[in-house]
Amino acid sequence: MPTLPEHDVTTCAGCHAPIRWTVTAAGRPLAVEAEPDETGTGNTACYTDGTGRLRSRGLSKERPALEHAEWRATPHIANCPNPPRPRRSSGTPRRRTGVRPAPWQQR
Repeated sequence: MPTLPEHDVTTCAGCHAPIRWTVTAAGRPLAVEAEPDETGTGNTACYTDGTGRLRSRGLSKERPALEHAEWRATPHIANCPNPPRPRRSSGTPRRRTGVRPAPWQQR
């Protein structure tokens, strides 16, 4: 296991557990547990890129093993007792008002 710096550890707003923020291959932020997963059940590989940013990727069938300086982590959302609420409800779609018709729709 690589030794991880403590300066990038922060706390979860919901449960106050220590977490690390990573950036996924799609460019989205992902919170992972601060300590590496010793049990081998984590499904995320984390590494520090050349600029010092903590990056992550999902372990998949195509790339199931850790590569080079990667370490196994668990996404924090899987263990958080007080996860954040979803941003949008999955109920009825949002009503749009004031939308102009496209030029091909005008008669």
